[in-house]
This record gives sequence, structure tokens and C-alpha cells, in this order.
Amino acid sequence: MFHCGLLLVLFDVFFDAVGGVTQLEVDRHLQLGRDFLAKGQLQDALLQYHAAVEGDPNNYLTYYKRGTVYLALGKAKFALLDLEKVLDLKPDFTAARLQHGIVLLKQGQLDGATNDFLDVGKEFSVKMIEPLREEIATAKTLVKRGDCASAVPLITRIIESCPWSPSLRELRAECHVALGDYMNAISDIRSTTKLLSDNTEGYFKLSSLLYRLGQVDEALKEIRECLKLDPEHKECFPFYKKVKKVAKLLSDATTAQEVKDSGDCIRFANRVLQQEATVKNVRYTALHLLCKCYAADNKVSDAIKSCDEAFRIRKEPGILCDRAEAYLAGEMYDDAIRDYKEALELDPHFQRASEGLQRAQQRQKLSESRDYYKILDVPRTASKREIVKAYRKAAQKWHPDNFQDGEEKKRAEKKFIDIAAAKEVLTDEEKREKFDRGEDPLDPESGKHQQGFNPFREFHHFHGSPFQFKFHFN
Repeated sequence: MFHCGLLLVLFDVFFDAVGGVTQLEVDRHLQLGRDFLAKGQLQDALLQYHAAVEGDPNNYLTYYKRGTVYLALGKAKFALLDLEKVLDLKPDFTAARLQHGIVLLKQGQLDGATNDFLDVGKEFSVKMIEPLREEIATAKTLVKRGDCASAVPLITRIIESCPWSPSLRELRAECHVALGDYMNAISDIRSTTKLLSDNTEGYFKLSSLLYRLGQVDEALKEIRECLKLDPEHKECFPFYKKVKKVAKLLSDATTAQEVKDSGDCIRFANRVLQQEATVKNVRYTALHLLCKCYAADNKVSDAIKSCDEAFRIRKEPGILCDRAEAYLAGEMYDDAIRDYKEALELDPHFQRASEGLQRAQQRQKLSESRDYYKILDVPRTASKREIVKAYRKAAQKWHPDNFQDGEEKKRAEKKFIDIAAAKEVLTDEEKREKFDRGEDPLDPESGKHQQGFNPFREFHHFHGSPFQFKFHFN
């Protein structure tokens, strides 16, 4: 008899070992799960309960404990599966039935929640559900009528009781879109992608809204999530191809702008406009790039046109400053000053606008006297080599020895002095920087005039025929 009992014990131990996990190991996982739970380490606790469930798949209490951890992590759909398993194993487990009803209520499954509450004698909870039914019906009627302004606050109040209901969040997102509140619509739809498994429709809506807002990279990220669930989705796949192409063009244009390759920036940005003819916020990004890159390429009229189109889409102070820079490049000082002032009206603390306004006013003042770029007939973006080349050409043309005595010679001498001054300023990095800020470093009235400046000292290499000359000042 003793030997038979020992054999049975050994058989049980052997069976546990064959099953992969002994009861002792299951108990150890449960204890570790409790310890991690007490410390608030929910993910670690969840791992221990996973192991315990695998070791003893018929223990309803283990499922219940894991379900409570899922709830604490906000993973309602997994918690519900564990609670349903508990009730399969032990239908009279009141705590699990009540918790099951609470989860269903939060998911907006009012019929199921009502049944669970009635099973555990919670008639009071059932009475609280009825007003929710009426409010949901009212909200749907308001949305159907197009009265989203009234529906949104009502749905928001219902969601406080049913925070895990994807259908209510979809309904509110529909209203947010109708009201033009895309950011809140995105927030609601993003929630539905977490609340529902395989929510391809949610990812498509989310990507579409992000793209409409001009957030092309984010739109691309979300549409890829849709394709992970269904690589041949009839809406997601063609939209993915479009968004991917636009995102690449915008990235290339932005990179070109950053490295000051205006030609490529203009080419890629214009291709974005060709690809996207209707979504204004995407077009705005391309137009804003064109505004800056055309100006950098000294194509003033194209820059202003692009800035105008961008500003019609978004009335932002930054685009006004970009347009003002284009006006300055075209020496349209009044227009530049107007734009900077308008930018400051939109944002009185916008430092770029206040600094730009000061620079434009100083440049306007300078334009009424000497403009060294005009004197040498070079753009403001000219390199030092281009400036020296232009200076030599102008100096040879207006050399005083090329003119007979009289008014022509006097005029040439003045031009000659201006040419020398322009070269003096524009080939000196510090002086040129001052001039670009709107200050003439050679103006005696500024107090910053360079003492000893000789307009003819740069022409010593011109001595000898035909550039040998004498000066006559009357």
C-alpha cells in the first residue's frame, strides 16, 4: 500500500515536469507577480502572471489576477478576455462578474453591462445605465441633423462614463472634423486604433487628417501602420504611394534649402505643387520653401508670388518676414517695411520682424544716398570675386583719364570715388556686414568713417598708359 501511494506521488511530480512547469514554480511566479504589483511594476508583474497561466491554465484566480494587471495598464480588451475565461471556469465568481460588467460599461456595451450587474444584484448600477442610453441616442440624432456644436459636449460627457468606447470616439471625431477641429479629431481617432484590433479604417482616417494638416511625415507613419495590417488595403495602399512621394520631395527640397542649393529646392518644391493640387497645408509647405529659395536665387518676383500664395493659406508672421526679405532683395523698401509692421501686428514680440523692420528702414535711408551694390552693379548675394571683377570693370570705365576736362571729368571723378568706396566696403567682411545691416561704414556722420580712406589707392596697378593720370579738383 505504501509503495502504491509513493508511486502516485512520483507520477504526479513526473506529470508536472512533463507539462513544463511544476506547481512550485507556478506558486513562485504568482508570488513574484504579487511582489511586482505591490511595487507598481506592472509590466514585470504581467510577465510573471503570463508564466503562471502557462503553467496552470485551469486556475481561474490566476486569470483574474492577470486581468486586473491588464486593466491597470489600460489594456481593456485583454482584461476582458481574461475575465471571460474566469467566468468560464467559475461562473459564480461574483467579483469577476462585477468587474466584467464594469469593463463592458466603459466600452459602451450597455446591454452586456446590464446583464452582469443584474447577475450580481447591482440594480442601482443598472438604473445609472438607462440615462446613458438616452444620451447616446440623443447624441446620434444631433449628429445626424448636423448639429455637431451641440453633440460634442454631450458625447464628451458620455465618454466620461464610457472612456473605452471606440464608437463614441469615432462619433465625436466625425463632429470634430465637421467643425474643422482636426487636432481633436486626430486625438479621438488615434484612441480608436488602440481600442480596436486591426483598425485599418482608423489608421486610414488618421493618416488622411494628418496629411490634410500638412503633417506629411506623420501621415506616412500612420498609413504604414494600416499596410502592416493589410498590405493591399484598397484605400491605404494608393494613399501610401502618394504620401510617400510627397514626403520624399519635401524632404529633398528642405535639404536643398538647408545647403543653399536654391535650384534643387525650387525644382523639388514645384514638383510637390504638381503632385498636390488641393490640400492647402501641404501646398503651403512647398510654397514657403519656394518663397525662401526664389529669394535666395535672386528671383524676386517669383519669391513674392510664392510668398503671397503661402500667406493666403496661413496668415503667419514668419511668411510675412520671408516676403519682406524678398522685397528687400528687390530694393522695394516700402513694401518690406509694410510686411514687417504687419508681422509685428500679428505678434508684437516677434524678434525677427522687429529686427527686420529696423534693417529695412536703415536700408531705405541708405538707398537715398550711396548703394554700393548698385554702384558696382552686383546683386547683394555677390561673392568677393564677383565684386572685385565688377570693380575693375567699373574703374576702367570711369577712370578720370578717360575724360576731357570739364563737367564730364568731374562726373567721372565722383563716380570713380564711389566705385573705390564700394570696393572698400564690399570686399571687407566687417564693413560689408555693417552695410547689409543698414549702416554706411564710410559715412562721416555715422562716426564710424574709416580715417585715411583714399579712393585712388586701389589703382596703383593702373599706372602707365593709358591709365596714367593727374587729378584736377576745382
